[in-house]
Amino acid sequence: MAEAVPVRCPACLRENGYTAPVFPCACGSPVNPPLDLSAPPLLLTHRTWSDSWVTVRCTACGRESEWPHPEVGCGSCGTVVRLPVHPLEQPEGGTGRGAGPGDTAGSAGSADSGRAGGPAEQRGGAAGDAAAGAAGARPDGDPAPIPLPPTAAAVPRPAFRPVTIRTARDAVATAALYLRWLGFQDVRQPDGRPIPSAAVDLRAPGLVAQVDPTTAPAGLRAVECVWLNGLTASATSVYFSLAGYTEDARSRADELGIPLFVMDLTGMPQPVNDPADALVGSGA
Repeated sequence: MAEAVPVRCPACLRENGYTAPVFPCACGSPVNPPLDLSAPPLLLTHRTWSDSWVTVRCTACGRESEWPHPEVGCGSCGTVVRLPVHPLEQPEGGTGRGAGPGDTAGSAGSADSGRAGGPAEQRGGAAGDAAAGAAGARPDGDPAPIPLPPTAAAVPRPAFRPVTIRTARDAVATAALYLRWLGFQDVRQPDGRPIPSAAVDLRAPGLVAQVDPTTAPAGLRAVECVWLNGLTASATSVYFSLAGYTEDARSRADELGIPLFVMDLTGMPQPVNDPADALVGSGA
């Protein structure tokens, strides 16, 4: 495990202890971003997709992969800073290639508007392997998901009562009701009317959910974004979609252990992949 280092907040000057996360390389060896302690931390005021990742080389096998860039929040004032990392030195005799945030594990662009493959035991694929991974891996083809709870619910739940979906607001409200039915407490909806062309966040302790009320299947980037938000918050990520998912989005969700649900206009969410089946079985 990496040693804790002091990080001084540039806003209130408080020192916060920070331990760089350790990620599992495809070869099984631990890797962690090499912090540049001689450089001051950078105040994080705007987050972009490309800046959220850093390329790290495994010292055991030489593989280059992208992982979340080290960040730390001040325990006193709440300021978030990004920690500088030593630049990657290219090995002699050529350059390596890290897996980018948009790399896919399967074919892209094929729409899938419903649940495929029948029962969970018929689906197979990467979802079974994903459940055994460690939390916090970058989706570069060898990800490791945040583990889901056991698949046996401790307390039987009554049947879910669906609400007919007529508007984007109905879709968000239905997803919130369903999450409460699963056992998540204090599910918060955003204020104001949802924009039909945009996905909506739902938050609860230990949960980050995304509700997509659009008529286009959710794609790879949407699944990776909700996973990144969950990783940042140390929470379970869940996705709801009215129009289903592209094949590469479903493949990535299986690898990351992200539960996917599709909602029809009757307002009854249906699990799409094994992680979703496990979440329904176990509850929050």
